[in-house]
Amino acid sequence: MTGPGRIWLMVSAATAAALSWVLFIAVARPGWAEAALERTGRGTSEENMADSTVTVRLMGDDGRLTEPVTVPRVVKSDDEWRRQLTPEQYRITRGKGTERAFCGRFHDHKQPGRYDCVGCALPLFDARAKFDSGTGWPSFFRPVAAENIRTETDISWGMLREEILCARCGAHLGHVFDDGPAPTGLRYCLNSESLIFVPDSRQSKP
Repeated sequence: MTGPGRIWLMVSAATAAALSWVLFIAVARPGWAEAALERTGRGTSEENMADSTVTVRLMGDDGRLTEPVTVPRVVKSDDEWRRQLTPEQYRITRGKGTERAFCGRFHDHKQPGRYDCVGCALPLFDARAKFDSGTGWPSFFRPVAAENIRTETDISWGMLREEILCARCGAHLGHVFDDGPAPTGLRYCLNSESLIFVPDSRQSKP
């Protein structure tokens, strides 16, 4: 078989395989989806991005996180994102891409400071929560505030994962896994291109 018929069969087979994998995980790991939602208290991207505002925690002038505040979401056209971001930043944050392991500028970065969203500068992760996961990507055991990120189910590439996104602009950041260190047991695996670093020489490792 050639032409459209063959393409249709290939797409159908891929879809069936992805659905079978999701069903397998749902049976093998009951409560996985509920646990994923509990970590952020949020649902799917369609539900989250429907509102024009979002509740997050910002960084105050004193270098401390504010109490939760409601702010407008950062929504831009595709052309606007392309003008703001480099091609690689756009590919990863807006196209849900992944940078090569051990190639990102922050994978072995140890300077005290904070990692913000490259799309909207929302505070995301603190260097004091960073650890060497051996994976080749920047890894953290918790975000600076649960409100500042959200997760959604990702079944791309035949895998079932939790995608991490910026709560304010929806930028793709990476994925979170349950093989991290104490105290959370989580590993937030990020792309360096999704982040901007804000140094703070006053910080020290806990």
